[in-house]
Amino acid sequence: MRALLSGSDNRFVPLARGLRELGWDIVATAGVRALLASEGIDSLSIEQVTGQGTLLGGRVQTLHPKIHAAILARRADAQHRAELDRDGIVPIDLLAVNLYPFREAVAEGLTGLDLIEKIDVGGVALLRAAAKNYEDVVVIVRPERYPAVLEEIRQRGNVDPETRRELAAEAFAHTASYDAAIAKRLYEESGVAFPDDLILALRKVRDLRYGENPHQQAAFYSLRGEVGALTGMEQLYGKAPSFNNLIDIDAAWRIVSDFRQPTVAIAKRNNPVGIASDPDIGRAYRNAFRADPATSYGAILGVNRPVTMDLARALQDTFYEAIIAPEYDPDALAALKRADLEIFRAPRNGPRGLPSRRGPLDVHRVAGGILVQTVDDSVADEGNFKVATERHPTLEELTDLIFAWRCVRHVTSAGIVLARGLTTVGIGPGQVSRVAAVETAVRKAGENARLAVMASDAYFPFPDGIEVAARAGVTAIIQPGGSARDDMMVETADRYRMAMLFTGRRHYRH
Repeated sequence: MRALLSGSDNRFVPLARGLRELGWDIVATAGVRALLASEGIDSLSIEQVTGQGTLLGGRVQTLHPKIHAAILARRADAQHRAELDRDGIVPIDLLAVNLYPFREAVAEGLTGLDLIEKIDVGGVALLRAAAKNYEDVVVIVRPERYPAVLEEIRQRGNVDPETRRELAAEAFAHTASYDAAIAKRLYEESGVAFPDDLILALRKVRDLRYGENPHQQAAFYSLRGEVGALTGMEQLYGKAPSFNNLIDIDAAWRIVSDFRQPTVAIAKRNNPVGIASDPDIGRAYRNAFRADPATSYGAILGVNRPVTMDLARALQDTFYEAIIAPEYDPDALAALKRADLEIFRAPRNGPRGLPSRRGPLDVHRVAGGILVQTVDDSVADEGNFKVATERHPTLEELTDLIFAWRCVRHVTSAGIVLARGLTTVGIGPGQVSRVAAVETAVRKAGENARLAVMASDAYFPFPDGIEVAARAGVTAIIQPGGSARDDMMVETADRYRMAMLFTGRRHYRH
């Protein structure tokens, strides 16, 4: 029996030693051969097998008929066996390959020819050949698989057909993911945002207990080549998060990451329940909680500052599913661990992790395909906001309008936010008409709607929403503008002595 090892992983050593103990021959590329020799393990070089030295500075080593025929030959095919015998080719029964670290080279900032040299050709060809012939060749692309495969060979003398098929699937998935990373980088360098063939390479982070409902299966995958808050966060305490909790953890963290000042967001059903900013993070939480105490039960907390003991104490009176923050004071963490709470520390490399050069893509599943767009992670320049009404907002109103405008882009459409004192007092999410969203926000706010400001994620098509807000005591509005009836909206706001800003940019979120 013969194995071919190619790559640079130190875990080749126990695999090679175990195979040699079982009487296998080892063929190894130059780097692996040197590693094995340093451990006293004999192996054959590629040149000894092919009779041909490396070419083009090492670009051509394993790309040789005597290597690929040894892998691709079907053992049950008499013609294949005869051709191997004729040319003195010994079949290869196991292949383990680590590909050149292309993604790591991109992360290190390599460009040009230095990066091109990190594109593996021979290794990919080997993996595809072995995976195609998986009934006769064991192909291993994940080093963590080495011990189990070696043990199966020890126990059975061979590898089970089902295991072989699974290992082959992993090899094809790995090469597809590898090619996707290369294509993505080259497209980025060419400035192509939406290529004809868009390949999203995903890597499983963990299996989940179930999906949105118990009868649905689910898993959490990371997008290869990008680091985000959820894939980079560290769980400090609590049970593994559920599918629904991960969605709301993401929502809560995205919201607070949008604010420079200390901010707390309470999220539920992929929408904010309450958002508040305050120099004191404990007070920010209390303000956010007062926005909707009843709905806050069972929600998720996002905090963009270290969690203090004061904040930890404030959480004791309400049940929350999870909390995500950049850090925790030791005494606060100890106090939170006493609650039934999933505790997460956000990655330290920034609020949203490390996006690709052109920014991450947002995908939405539809029947038979996906819709793809760039992420709505930009806010209109506040210096370009236009006062459309006779009355200009006061400084206090303007501060709250800007705060509300940041909040509303995290609310599902049609979305309305009422805010006062850098705190949401009423949120109207996911309504099919804008006036219904205003009515929901006003009802949530109650008396707190008086002297509040209102943000709308898109323009008002009719004045009824503005009239509902005015009758509730709202004094100022911020909205994108752009309706054919903008003049009517301005006349309505002027009639109620309301100030109104046009931003020129909407924030639909479906």
